[in-house]
Amino acid sequence: MESYDWDEKMGYLRRRMNLYYNDDYIAFLVKSVWKWETPVRIVDFGCGFGQLGLMMLPHLPEGSTYTGIDPGGRQIAAAKELYAHLPWKAEFIQADLEEADPGCAFDVAVSHAVLMHRSNPLQLLAKMAGCVKDGGTVICYEPHGCASMASYYFADVLSTEVMPLGPLQKLHEQDALRTGKDANIGMKLPIYFSQLGLRQIESRISDKVNYYDPAQDSEETRDLFGNMLFECPGPEEDSIQALSERGLTSGEAEQLYLAEDLLSQIYTPSIAFAHAPSMKITFGTVVR
Repeated sequence: MESYDWDEKMGYLRRRMNLYYNDDYIAFLVKSVWKWETPVRIVDFGCGFGQLGLMMLPHLPEGSTYTGIDPGGRQIAAAKELYAHLPWKAEFIQADLEEADPGCAFDVAVSHAVLMHRSNPLQLLAKMAGCVKDGGTVICYEPHGCASMASYYFADVLSTEVMPLGPLQKLHEQDALRTGKDANIGMKLPIYFSQLGLRQIESRISDKVNYYDPAQDSEETRDLFGNMLFECPGPEEDSIQALSERGLTSGEAEQLYLAEDLLSQIYTPSIAFAHAPSMKITFGTVVR
């Protein structure tokens, strides 16, 4: 069983979700890419408080259902309370994702930024595919961490000073080799889908660009600034040691620490910035 600490990060999940997608893009995927015209049964692995359902359900054919699975008790309780006041048919199951048994009659299995935290993502992918009936769809929304980091721009700041991509890429790759948890998994999913025997595999990229302009003060811009908060990395010696233990040389660890420290200093309400998260959305058809 994988370790779980997301019950303590519900606020983080709520803040981050709106950074990834425009609502009309989700509508485009449902209606123009996946082309669901009749009700579908969806199962969401690692549903949290049902945040992915909140994105997709408004655009699904009437009569569609949503089942969420998550090991977090607080997450499931929050989801049940939230959906009790919403018009969609939904149920929530508290269970370890790889041990849950929701059946095999779903039309669609989805997950959002879950595989990147799994030490054996292929095992969970196989579980997802096994819950979908013949001809159904598996959809995974996952990031490519380095591409996301490369897509920041801070006004009047050199990107190499705050986003040193070499050490960041090495850190992600070393983490994946050591733990199996891969922050760059988004670009690898089409290949993983193929290895599991899925067909008609495609991958899209989210369209959202977050833009903050201090001259345009509004509730929306203030929320964006708060959601993108960059915090001080902590004591230098401790941080460098921790990064070194994750596979960086002392020089690389120091470079990354100094970049994170600088970013936390320049990130004030007076700085303009833009960021494209570029979430990867991979989907394929189950054929038995």
